[in-house]
Amino acid sequence: MAELIDTIPVRNTLGEGVTWDTETQRLWWTDIHARQLFRYDPVRRGIDTFETPERLGSFGLVAGSTKLIAAFESGVGFYQPGARDIEWLARPRFGATGLRFNDGRVDRQGRFWAGTMTEDLTDAPTAALYRVDADGTASVHVTGVSISNGICWSPDSRKFYFADSPLRTIFEYEFDAEAGQISNRRVFAHTPEGAYPDGANVDREGYLWSAHWGAGRVVRYAPDGVIDMFIEMPVSQPTCVAFGGPDLDLLFVTSGRDGLSADSLLRQPSAGAVFVYKVPVSGLSDGRYISEKARP
Repeated sequence: MAELIDTIPVRNTLGEGVTWDTETQRLWWTDIHARQLFRYDPVRRGIDTFETPERLGSFGLVAGSTKLIAAFESGVGFYQPGARDIEWLARPRFGATGLRFNDGRVDRQGRFWAGTMTEDLTDAPTAALYRVDADGTASVHVTGVSISNGICWSPDSRKFYFADSPLRTIFEYEFDAEAGQISNRRVFAHTPEGAYPDGANVDREGYLWSAHWGAGRVVRYAPDGVIDMFIEMPVSQPTCVAFGGPDLDLLFVTSGRDGLSADSLLRQPSAGAVFVYKVPVSGLSDGRYISEKARP
């Protein structure tokens, strides 16, 4: 069973993109709508806050550099926390209005994957999933998406997981780790009415942990898509999960206050916080982007 052992008392409008740095033993996440990036030191319980030049949907650590590879609302680039400028790598021509980058993660081979989302869901699903290679070039791998979410891989990198939140569906693809190609999409899991699959991660045993926006749960799925366990949370809008701590057996869960009524906020005063759970299984360290262009 999972045990809630700590709460990081922030009031994020839309906390997201949580990532654990195994080298520095620090936790990173973003508040997309507030245009802020956070770094947390669990030893001194200190939080550093950085203003970002655009809304920051997701990011990854970069090998040999203090910079991040960051999926801002209009494109992907290198970002030094606290800087005013972005070293752009890719700014795709979206071909439609109301799109921005959302969820993203680095694969174990050092490539950065990030997906866009349609902010006006009355429009056609015109978002897409991108892969950014070591030379900074971006290529499209999935189209016809509404809200990209839940990007992660099985421990052996043979499976790729990706969710389209409004469809309440998590998809599984075959993953060619050497080529960075996905194929043979199938449905991994459907979520119940009112539960929208958001950020996800995979543990050392190959089970997928998915934050369910709107349902106040983190759900652990077995490799065959069967539900293994739930974490019932004190907030209704969990957004993303990351394994961290010295033994990678802590689960950090971001959350959001966006769209909640005044009555809802009274019932869940910790909405927007980051929650820390001790879980009975360890995770895997997040990958680091390997770049031909990044400078320390």
